[in-house]
Amino acid sequence: MKKIILASASPTRKKLLIEAGFNLKIDPSNYEEDMSLSLDPKELAIYLSKAKAESVAIKYKEEIIIGADTFIVYENKILGKPITPDKAKEVLKMLSGKEHSAITGFTIIDTSSNNILSRAVETKVFFKNLIDEEIDDYVATGEPLDKAGSYAILELGEKFVERIEGSKTNVSGLPMDELIEALKKFGV
Repeated sequence: MKKIILASASPTRKKLLIEAGFNLKIDPSNYEEDMSLSLDPKELAIYLSKAKAESVAIKYKEEIIIGADTFIVYENKILGKPITPDKAKEVLKMLSGKEHSAITGFTIIDTSSNNILSRAVETKVFFKNLIDEEIDDYVATGEPLDKAGSYAILELGEKFVERIEGSKTNVSGLPMDELIEALKKFGV
């Protein structure tokens, strides 16, 4: 079986793939994301995931490359990683008691045949009403600073979620059911 190369430094994506039984190598993409491209959110997620996968695929001849990009969409606005605690608090207050979408684009490239498959998966997330103290305590953990939408659904941020419609792992960066189904087309 061909080696799988994950074109991402995301520890969550790595963990999800390893837990699913995949043997993989991590080779993070150095592609600079441009979130300002005027594309529909699903098209943007696919575009970014493909660019990341392609930037790594050029280094390999017989492997399967997986690239992915995840972000949150609220009221037609794309929310990436907050970087600062103040921005994280602002985003969590904005999402409090509301619905938003987590969109992940993923691209699989077979470098031996140059077959490429890209998909975008959307999960609707419904937040509970949050109080300032909950938000402050969560932001103080540091967890939301490098997470799209300022929360990690598979970690401490799960307590903010009232319910979801769709893939829970998608919210964390890889829609595993859809990815595994797609990998079957590549003989994985």
